Amino acid sequence: MDYRERVYRQDHRQEDLVHFQLAVKETDLDIGIRKERFSPELVKWVEETMLACRRPLEEYILRDPGFVKSLIPYEVLPNAPVIVQTMAEAGRLAGVGPMAAVAGAVSEWVGKEISKRSRDVIVENGGDIFIRTSRIRRVGIFAGNSPLSNRVALEIRPEQTPLGICTSSGKVGHSLSFGQADAVVVLSPSVALADAVATAGGNMVKKVDDLEKTLEFAAGIEGVTGMVIIKDDRLAAWGNVKLLPNQV
Repeated sequence: MDYRERVYRQDHRQEDLVHFQLAVKETDLDIGIRKERFSPELVKWVEETMLACRRPLEEYILRDPGFVKSLIPYEVLPNAPVIVQTMAEAGRLAGVGPMAAVAGAVSEWVGKEISKRSRDVIVENGGDIFIRTSRIRRVGIFAGNSPLSNRVALEIRPEQTPLGICTSSGKVGHSLSFGQADAVVVLSPSVALADAVATAGGNMVKKVDDLEKTLEFAAGIEGVTGMVIIKDDRLAAWGNVKLLPNQV
């Protein structure tokens, strides 16, 4: 598997925002906020927010270890924390295990908290993005060795946000995928759902002939608003997606 450490982070960074990185255990975030909102105190507060997000998830996993291991939809305990329920529901809708939604769920939790302090926020967690914006933005698509990698970008308008933009790849990154897509990108107001559907879609794409059925799969899931798939030199898209040449 070809893995280039965090090279894709340049594809969503914005010149008008301050970007900083924070890592807590397995969670490694790249965060962009409005320049006037940035301060050392805010960075410390975001780190505390990350810990507060992870704590109920970690405690639940100790009680229910099957939650982490399942690769299929999983029924959680009745008193499961909200983040656990969110991940389980995303996995159920996408037909995958709940951990397929963990990066998106964390991005969304942290992003929504930061949104209380900054009108413009981008939180990226392993290629899974929460974005809230007051202006039109472009988010580039990294697709490994595909000739289309970094050639196209998504146009994201303020009225689309808050929005999840999540990417799965069978060729790039450390996340588990059973497919061979260079990039499967899913858009949804629920970042956890976008993450889970990107994983499911990525599992489905083994050859170019799989693109159409994978788009149809995403279109059938309530809450998913768009999908882009890159496989070798082919690109397919569905939904509320506007693609532009990437300015690199």
